[in-house]
Amino acid sequence: MNKVITDGLELMPPAFAGGLDVWSSGDGTPGTATYDGAANAAFVPSDQDFGGALEVSKTEDLQRLRYTGETPILPGCYLRIRARVKAVSGNLPSVRIASWAGAPGGGHVEGLVETGPSVALTEYGTVVEVSAIVGVGDRTGVDMAWGRAPAYGHFGLDLTGLNGGVVRIDDIVIEDITSAFLRDLMDWVDVRDFGAKGDGSTDDSAAFLAADAVADGRSVLVSEGTFRLADHVTLEAPVRFQGTVTMPADKRLVLRGGFDLPTYIDAFGDEVAGFRKAFQALLASSDHESLDMGGRRVEIDGPIDMAAAAPGEETFEIRRVIRNGQFNVKDGAGWDVGQVTSTATYATSNPRVLSDVANVANIEVGSLVTGQGVGREVYVRDKNVGAGKVTLSQPLYGAASSQSYTFTRFRYALDFSGFAKLSKFTLTDIEFQLDGRASGILLAPEGETFHVKDCFVTKPKDRGITSIGRGCQDLQIDRCHFISAEQSLPATERDSVGFNVNANDAKIRDSRFQRLGTTMVLFGNGHLLVGNHWFQGDNVPNGPRTAGIVLTETNVKTVITGNYLDNSFLEWTNEHDPAPAFGNEYSFGGLSLTGNIFTANDVAPWFSWLVIKPFGPGHFVQGLNVTGNTFKALNGAVERVERVDDSIAGLDFARTRLVTFAGNSFNAVDQETVNPATVEFDQPDAARAWTLDASGYLPFGGWSRTVSAVVPEGELTDGAGEAVFDMPSVTPNHGAGSNLVKLGWRVPTKGRVQVTVRADKPV
Repeated sequence: MNKVITDGLELMPPAFAGGLDVWSSGDGTPGTATYDGAANAAFVPSDQDFGGALEVSKTEDLQRLRYTGETPILPGCYLRIRARVKAVSGNLPSVRIASWAGAPGGGHVEGLVETGPSVALTEYGTVVEVSAIVGVGDRTGVDMAWGRAPAYGHFGLDLTGLNGGVVRIDDIVIEDITSAFLRDLMDWVDVRDFGAKGDGSTDDSAAFLAADAVADGRSVLVSEGTFRLADHVTLEAPVRFQGTVTMPADKRLVLRGGFDLPTYIDAFGDEVAGFRKAFQALLASSDHESLDMGGRRVEIDGPIDMAAAAPGEETFEIRRVIRNGQFNVKDGAGWDVGQVTSTATYATSNPRVLSDVANVANIEVGSLVTGQGVGREVYVRDKNVGAGKVTLSQPLYGAASSQSYTFTRFRYALDFSGFAKLSKFTLTDIEFQLDGRASGILLAPEGETFHVKDCFVTKPKDRGITSIGRGCQDLQIDRCHFISAEQSLPATERDSVGFNVNANDAKIRDSRFQRLGTTMVLFGNGHLLVGNHWFQGDNVPNGPRTAGIVLTETNVKTVITGNYLDNSFLEWTNEHDPAPAFGNEYSFGGLSLTGNIFTANDVAPWFSWLVIKPFGPGHFVQGLNVTGNTFKALNGAVERVERVDDSIAGLDFARTRLVTFAGNSFNAVDQETVNPATVEFDQPDAARAWTLDASGYLPFGGWSRTVSAVVPEGELTDGAGEAVFDMPSVTPNHGAGSNLVKLGWRVPTKGRVQVTVRADKPV
């Protein structure tokens, strides 16, 4: 770069032959005395070495010569001032290039170096050249590094030493030598050329912006050093970092010309710091919708507080994506789980609040709450220290009015809980290598459509993805792989949970969950689970299994289709109901299980794949569709595929409605479940009352509430062998268990009938 050529910049002062009225004997500013008519100076027109020259007699201790014109100082431009001098007679002085730094508007910029190296004249007639370089940037070889404060300079030279000598001075040359400081093909501009110090303390923000402003298609180079940026900086040009930058937490660096994590890591010299600042810029700038991690592996020894990384962004609901990288958890105290035990009071009239909480200040938001009457995956959503209250993610089904609770705060690689609301956020193609030390992702308390796709959550210590509020509304998990850190443990000893949901409309698709304690805990309704595979087996012979999916609301309006439920069961409860006894509400219903594969290997015979567990009395099934599924046990049979866990309460079979078990296949299942069930019944001896037992086929051991058809097969006859053409009376809900069917005939009758029995009322 040469501004004389590219911009037509006028640098050269006029020759002495043009007159001495523009050459000051002071600092060159307006009003200072010039050498025009001075007694100690004259123009010599034909010096043998210089041609035209200025002859000066040194009469002052510091004899100055300054051009009165204002030579501009431009960022990125370096000037060399040269002068040839020789002693003619008298005492021999020293000579140096000298200057006066002018501020915009005309004042003097104090505190700068304004002289170059001094050279002593040692003999008469010998030509000596002195020179100095001035520029904005503090570079090696620059004698006067002025930074961005001066706008111009008055340049010339000084004579120092003994008075009484006479010297001759050739015309002073000022030239642009910027090219001497530029490398290769000049496809970049260096921030140092625009005043950046890189000393770790000077604010270099303005220099960065100035370099970016003139880049004009070139990249910006941040050369070696530590550059402090005290304000927001947005750079349009691509940036290359040889040095690093530091910034306050609330100031952002936006790299529009190259927005990716590797660049931010180079910028801040640290993977985690680079990720935090890149995430801050992702939310603060509208120029990029995604942060590409560039395949980088980020080593972390403690949770990344995502809200703290982006101060001021309490609520964010514009689509943003982080993609293509890995977080690798390293050992560190930052992963130590926090735990507090406190007493509190609870009232079902305010079901999501604990009051009079002892030691509430030490309870962390995001803590798992455990205690008597607390359902699974109940978390601290918020707290009010002054009021001594804790807000819960879910109500409690059976807590005492006053009791002790334990609050356990897991540590997550990415912790979004500091946001008030976060929506439309996506993590894609990211691997979380948690190594049994950390949990994965903690969601914000509010938000919609958080999307995790094509990610690996490997060996979470406690949780894969946790929702402490309704930040899981319309949660989407697609093509992800969750791998347990507890695979070698028996199923009943595992504590990990893949993920939980507190809101509605989760979409879980094409994902794989490997030997977690519980794969998922879902409250709410409107969920779609399609094409997933979760398995929770172990190596214990004839061993018990744990729930893979736990539904915690009665009317779930949920479809589970095309999944592979392996060595685990679906548990359907109402454990997040503060009044778990049936009231004026929907009971268990709205669930459709279609086209799934249910497998169990080497399990206890009482194992079942579908378990309903009411947490209060009076509930019933009022809409369940189980069709087209495959149930298969290996290495031993199971008794049946479904059952009721009545350890707290049973079901009211008198109110069962709209239940369908049809088109399923059963392998190594002792008793098939079918509803409606068509049963063939033989009566070998003529009798007026036939008692039929189809109860084994009926779901959950329910009642024989409906008989929709009685069809004779072959001829029915009386005791004398005469044909009987009468239709029998039908009594459902017969017997002590209400699970038999009674057929009543006008005359004693024998033969075979096909009877269709239902455990429900169809409408």
